[in-house]
Amino acid sequence: MADGAFGLSRELELATAPVWAKVREQVTPLEWPAQAALIHEINQLKRERDAVILAHNYMTPEIFHGVGDYVGDSLGLAKEAARSGSRVIVQAGVHFMAETSKILSPEKTVLIPDLRAGCSLAASITGADVRLIKQRYPGLPVVTYVNTTADVKAETDICCTSANAVQVVEWAAKEWGVDRVILIPDEYLARNVAAQTTVGIIAWKGRCEVHERFTAQDIADMRAAYPGAEILAHPECPEDVLAASDFAGSTAAMIDHVTARKPKQVVMITECSMASNVAGDLPDVQFIGPCNLCPHMKRITLENIRDCLVNMQFEVTVPEDMAERARLAVQRMIDLPPPATPARYDLVKARHHVAVELI
Repeated sequence: MADGAFGLSRELELATAPVWAKVREQVTPLEWPAQAALIHEINQLKRERDAVILAHNYMTPEIFHGVGDYVGDSLGLAKEAARSGSRVIVQAGVHFMAETSKILSPEKTVLIPDLRAGCSLAASITGADVRLIKQRYPGLPVVTYVNTTADVKAETDICCTSANAVQVVEWAAKEWGVDRVILIPDEYLARNVAAQTTVGIIAWKGRCEVHERFTAQDIADMRAAYPGAEILAHPECPEDVLAASDFAGSTAAMIDHVTARKPKQVVMITECSMASNVAGDLPDVQFIGPCNLCPHMKRITLENIRDCLVNMQFEVTVPEDMAERARLAVQRMIDLPPPATPARYDLVKARHHVAVELI
């Protein structure tokens, strides 16, 4: 009987009311009845399948707030999944994230709702490329961003995230007794890390198609239109974008910054859904564009999450020998003492050009 708001049954309205409170500024009343029904169905299926859903920060709000059991960045999600007692993991994200979950939880079934959900950055380099790099620079440690395939991680000495890249680079240089480190594959992350350390950086020309499109002119235009807004940038953006911003840091650092300060207006220079999801928890903060959509993340929908659980389809596997080597690189990073807070990128340092060697 449809006696609740939006034509929903009273039971469905009550079950999904907390989600609606989070997404009401991003989802229209016209869309909500279908989304509410799917959210309710998915949450029931999770219990039946003994499954958890890992929802990346770049998922749309109805997924992030509606069905995500763990939400956050890719490594944080994989670590949470490994701690979970559930036997099935559904990766609401892209393929390399599902591989990372499988690497850290080899005994669990890992599913992805759409096998085509890839990543321009992960696709920019292969394990064979890394083997050639190591031949060219023998004896130097290879630090690899977690936004890479299992094949690449397997050729790596230690992984990093945008939150701890500076820490990992400096640890690797000290551990190997060298003054240069290979940091791959994101060119802009490498350049921005280079501005924060005295360790020499050898970089690869890989880029995130979302973050590389932002320009310093975008920042100038936003300042002119919204002079009181705080501008936050992700370190996968070009160096001049970080230099023109008020704050730069990982997704976790950006969220912590906005949550602590609660500025009236914020511009997040990153993927669109990130701001939409943070807005659900900070209704008094106005989030303003510009933003760029990740076409790969947007392949994940409520519909294919539901189908994934109904049919137990699109399992992601990693060959065991590859997984063992990749697990070592990820575990080395996990075993490092975490920074007290997610690292921010010092924008004063970032204004000074630091040369990197581009392979």
